[in-house]
Amino acid sequence: MPGLVKIGKTTQEEVDQRMKQLYSTGVPVPFECVFACRVPDASVVEKALHHAFGQVRINPTREFFRIEPDRIVSILKLLHVEEITDELEKSIEADATQADLQAGEELKRSRRPRMDFVELGIPLGSVLVYLEGDHEVTVCGPKTVMFQEAQCSLTMATRKVKGLPEGYALQPAPYWTFNGRTLKEIYDSIYVVGDEE
Repeated sequence: MPGLVKIGKTTQEEVDQRMKQLYSTGVPVPFECVFACRVPDASVVEKALHHAFGQVRINPTREFFRIEPDRIVSILKLLHVEEITDELEKSIEADATQADLQAGEELKRSRRPRMDFVELGIPLGSVLVYLEGDHEVTVCGPKTVMFQEAQCSLTMATRKVKGLPEGYALQPAPYWTFNGRTLKEIYDSIYVVGDEE
């Protein structure tokens, strides 16, 4: 479900089984596993994450949050957990039917469009300010910015500012502002979740 993340726990032995159970309980397509890891006490970690992100929880009786996945992953990585995402994804894909995989791909394609500064009403030459420091970028194209005297995507600029490796998956919109509003707020005001192009 675009825009939503499920934060949940299960035992080590049944991770792939739990993913299959979740898919069979009324969701339209299989879940995409963004990050899976082993922790010493899953109940304690889950409770802490649910508490930390309680303000963006959709329903207090469900484990769904309106948040960017990388914020949750960052906290888990701070705990020095053992990541098992690839192992889990391979297991899930091996058991998925062709219809499941096709439905998941169609949902990905139908997601809201990639961020385009011009479509968001942000003119070329505008300055975007990083929320967590003193960094700035200048918009130089519909999908590019000038950062440290080099033209790049806002995602790449965000990785550099945060000290993340190239290819690290993240959504940059929550981290940058234009005229006092985050790009995520601007984007969400134009492309309402569930809208189709």
